[in-house]
Amino acid sequence: MIHLAVRGDSGGIEAHAQAGVEWTSAFADLDPADFPMLFALTPYGDAVFNQRQMPLLLAELDRLPAACDGEWVAQARELCQVVERGLHLYLWFIGD
Repeated sequence: MIHLAVRGDSGGIEAHAQAGVEWTSAFADLDPADFPMLFALTPYGDAVFNQRQMPLLLAELDRLPAACDGEWVAQARELCQVVERGLHLYLWFIGD
């Protein structure tokens, strides 16, 4: 399971998602040319996105294949908005 959280520069959690990303082979099959942001996800590592990357990440969420969809997508969108509205905030995808 990959968990989602918004963290500030100090590392404190500002917000988090209730749903996580269930890793499937569909994520590994994403084309890095079409999904450079989501291609960074791994089941055991972390991926961190800053405020300037939010529009790119949101665009990828809009065209995500059904095999990768889930409750986490809507929650990720909400966390993207938290990052966009704040200062020195980052969206973390935290692998187990």
